[in-house]
Amino acid sequence: MTDAYAAWLERATPTARELAARWSLTLEAPFSGPEVSCAWVAAGARADGTPVVLKLGMPHMEARDEIRALRFWNGDATVRLLDADESLNAMLLERCEPGTHLRQSPEPEQDVVLAGLLRRLWRKPPPGVFRPLREMTTDWADRARANRPAGLDPGRFRDALDLFAELSRPAPSDVLLATDLHAGNVLRARREPWLVIDPKPFVGDPAYDATQHLLNCRARLRADPHGLIARFAELLEVSRERVRSWTFARAVLGFHGTFAYVATALEKS
Repeated sequence: MTDAYAAWLERATPTARELAARWSLTLEAPFSGPEVSCAWVAAGARADGTPVVLKLGMPHMEARDEIRALRFWNGDATVRLLDADESLNAMLLERCEPGTHLRQSPEPEQDVVLAGLLRRLWRKPPPGVFRPLREMTTDWADRARANRPAGLDPGRFRDALDLFAELSRPAPSDVLLATDLHAGNVLRARREPWLVIDPKPFVGDPAYDATQHLLNCRARLRADPHGLIARFAELLEVSRERVRSWTFARAVLGFHGTFAYVATALEKS
């Protein structure tokens, strides 16, 4: 836990109590663990017994429009937004029951579930409502330039930056993306078998949305990066080459040492 997150959590606790009183909620202890890293989240119930989840999102650039996106999707593949206070980045959400994470399922099953959910999420929103993906990738590129490790090959670094710029250009095929959809952000539910939580919405290339899951499948990515990319791209019905390019760029600019082998394998293709 970072110092900034710890300080924000301390402020979030009294805010949660105020919201519980405003929305007539009985709350349980807040969730903790690796899946909860940028929010205060607790299960609870409304006065009429309806099971809910209260979420206060820690302000950060990528998740700024989460409330707006949940309203746009309106429970189609995502949890339903029951109420919200945008000034507090607070959400009253449908509770997923039993709420087990898709991460507990075998990764090949995760591929199929995530691909189906993503294809449902990819819709064209009204113009100007959500930020373009290039706003996020430009921010990442700027931070990458400022923090580039000395040992990183300059040519590879330049290629990754060029790909980020090229792949992020607006196109007629752009749709609303989740951008952070992986098996830890999908929960077992009753209304549907699986529902998406914690979207970080931007409008852009659907092939980008393959990358977060791929980078979470480290053993399979190490064993056969081309095969895994081909499988997931086919399930998503998107360009295999664009998924490969996005994955290469993220593997380089994310500075994850464990992904150096991925960048090398994809660079040679």
